[in-house]
Amino acid sequence: MLSTEPLVVPGSDYYIYTPSAQAQGLFLYPILVGHFQYLPGYRLRRSSLDSFLIMRMIRGCCQVEWGGRQFRAREGQVVVLDCCAPHAYHTADGWEAEWLHFDGPCARGYFDAVTGGDGPVITLKNSCRFEKNLHQIYAQFRDAAPVREALLNNRIVNLLTELLVSREGAAPGAQSAGIIEDSVAYINDHLAQELSLEELAARAALSPFYFSHLFKKETGFSPHRYILATRISNAKFLLQSTGDSVKSICFTVGFSSESSFCTAFKKETGATPSEYRARALEP
Repeated sequence: MLSTEPLVVPGSDYYIYTPSAQAQGLFLYPILVGHFQYLPGYRLRRSSLDSFLIMRMIRGCCQVEWGGRQFRAREGQVVVLDCCAPHAYHTADGWEAEWLHFDGPCARGYFDAVTGGDGPVITLKNSCRFEKNLHQIYAQFRDAAPVREALLNNRIVNLLTELLVSREGAAPGAQSAGIIEDSVAYINDHLAQELSLEELAARAALSPFYFSHLFKKETGFSPHRYILATRISNAKFLLQSTGDSVKSICFTVGFSSESSFCTAFKKETGATPSEYRARALEP
């Protein structure tokens, strides 16, 4: 459909989509998608619209009002808005944008994670994948191509993932998060070995105290608690999916003795390893 909105360049187009009941229950789905050119002086103010907005600034700039604050979005940036709340955008110079209104069961969770309370304007370090996915969604409706809702969900998730990764990479704690991610990967790869706090801290080039502080901040667990929980989870999987003996599993997941394994396992699960296996294999 072609827009007839004042101060929108003729030829600007948009498309409305009504998702299936299945999509509304399972997926992220588009509601409106379009490509507009806005003339100088354009202004839009809404009290509410039941959707979330992703808008890629192709050229020009605009002012965005949201959450009682004002933000400036310029060429190359992305605006992400919760349109359920009062919002506005306007321009003195004009701008061009490709945009998508979307919703779904997990839309708000994605929005909160992407914006992080820091505002709706995001700068992508590398925008190629984001631009491609957004344009594919727009082009699908422009070209009247068959709609595959699972694929549309995947493309919207890809858009939000690009924004989320960019936001995390720009966050002040990104470096410390990366250190802990490396430590977690090392723990998972060396679970059968002895893993001391001192060794993990040394690998991260941090003091044991500061390493423990960062680890708890990023994972919600102390290093010791994370290692124990991971070993128990691995033991559960092996007890359910293999015929390995309890003793063999004990050493595979990194416990130093069968007795310490059985004690820790029962404390965590309320059952001994043998009892847990028997319950898991009951028909």
